[in-house]
Amino acid sequence: MSNIRLAVIEDDDIVKISLETFFGMKDDITITTSCISVEDFLIEIQKKEAILPNVILLDIQLPGMTGIEGISEIKKYIPHCNIIMLTTFEDNDKIFAALCAGAVSYLSKQSSLASIYDCITTVASGGSYMSPGIARKVIQHFTPTTKTINPLTTRQQEIVSAIVDGLSYKMVGDKLGISLDTVRTHIMQIYRELNINSKGELIKWALKQ
Repeated sequence: MSNIRLAVIEDDDIVKISLETFFGMKDDITITTSCISVEDFLIEIQKKEAILPNVILLDIQLPGMTGIEGISEIKKYIPHCNIIMLTTFEDNDKIFAALCAGAVSYLSKQSSLASIYDCITTVASGGSYMSPGIARKVIQHFTPTTKTINPLTTRQQEIVSAIVDGLSYKMVGDKLGISLDTVRTHIMQIYRELNINSKGELIKWALKQ
């Protein structure tokens, strides 16, 4: 017996018909509504005879209200509905805007119908599902970036800092209380450690740090 009530909000006729045909043949899915805009969907679900969906496939680029804007409006009427974004957009801003607005899954339209089916059944049972490429972006977003380890000693960092400030080697030595030869020895070691060959490259490296 069917226990998944599916709504489709998609304005591309080919995609819309493909989804309706494929999921219309699934014994565990009943398509309750199929609309080309969020506005049309909101009208349909407020009809007296309407059967409310528990899963929605929602496009982003729609006539009128966008799919992301529509999430909060849909949630006003069906707060516990599972909304799956099915879209061509895979940029970070739209992914996180949709998830923050209340979508539980985000799928690329490059996904196969079998993958979309897996997603629907997963979210209907309380889980979440992402296209592999989308999942990687989400993971990368929340993975702490590794800070670059500074390979220089404290004394070498002091010398580099003084050089960036425009001091000559002699002035660096006077400032740090070391000889000119010692400064030059440190500079050679710094160049070797950083695999550079000029003061310009050293300053460029220091500014990046």
